[in-house]
Amino acid sequence: MAPKVPTTEITKGVHMPAIGLGTFNQPEIQDAVKWAIDAGYRMIDTAELYKNEQEIGVALKEKLAEGAVKREDMFIVSKVWSYRHRENEVVESCKRSLKRLQLDYLDLYLIHAPFGLNYHREDLYFPYREPGVFDTNDVDYLETWRGMEKCVELGLVKSIGISNFNSSQIDRILSVCKIKPASLQVELNPHCTQKDLIKFCKDKGISLLAYTPLGRPKPVEKTPNFLYDEKMLNIAKKYGKNTAQVVLKYLIQCGASPIPRSVNKQRIEDNIDIFDFNLTSEDIAVIDSFNENKRLVKFTDAKGHKYHFLNPEDI
Repeated sequence: MAPKVPTTEITKGVHMPAIGLGTFNQPEIQDAVKWAIDAGYRMIDTAELYKNEQEIGVALKEKLAEGAVKREDMFIVSKVWSYRHRENEVVESCKRSLKRLQLDYLDLYLIHAPFGLNYHREDLYFPYREPGVFDTNDVDYLETWRGMEKCVELGLVKSIGISNFNSSQIDRILSVCKIKPASLQVELNPHCTQKDLIKFCKDKGISLLAYTPLGRPKPVEKTPNFLYDEKMLNIAKKYGKNTAQVVLKYLIQCGASPIPRSVNKQRIEDNIDIFDFNLTSEDIAVIDSFNENKRLVKFTDAKGHKYHFLNPEDI
């Protein structure tokens, strides 16, 4: 029997599940989406950048048609890419995502990154001005946010938010917005706990989505170490779980909704089987100790852009 996944109201009438399926870099995703829905997942996270909205749309249509789930029970997330940051482009980008997904609305739509890129062609997501330097522009993400608000006003999306933004950038949006960000999606895992940002979002009433929650595991190399460390193995053994399940529950107890990626049926089922135990404060302290402020996602080739979310010395 699929587990009952708790939800959090992120804006009036919009409830986000505590865990979802991440789909970055997963082009052959149809079966995984169907397995996830059968396993109890109700949140699917995608983006124009991921080039898999169409495949996800096919899988969703199939599961909806067979009555496995109702549309109102699903929570579908997508993102506007950086070469569509001008206000008038955001709505059109959202409409294209909806068409690919075969949906009438998105539950959450995010600005994928705060910096803009110049458009070269549809399939060139990372244009370069010169080797190692993105062809960026200075479109203000406040303009992009106005386009996001328009998506809400037109009924294309239920809620809007941001991804890869820092607290200062969020404050800047909050100072002028008509509709405040409902959610922030950022890298969170035991190597990158970002506790200050978690507290900031909690204080502002902004929900959190955690991408790369397991830190891109490489079992042969036994990395990241927090999945293979004896202390973590002992915690997992105590609850009859694996270390990935412990990490996902840790992130939820820290206040974020993780979106682990997988196209493996068993791992998809394991990753959601985390609602029958709770970590103690001692367990959480052990997991906190793995923090290295180590990021896997830095958008290095946008280094120095005035709207980059990291300081140049941190890239």
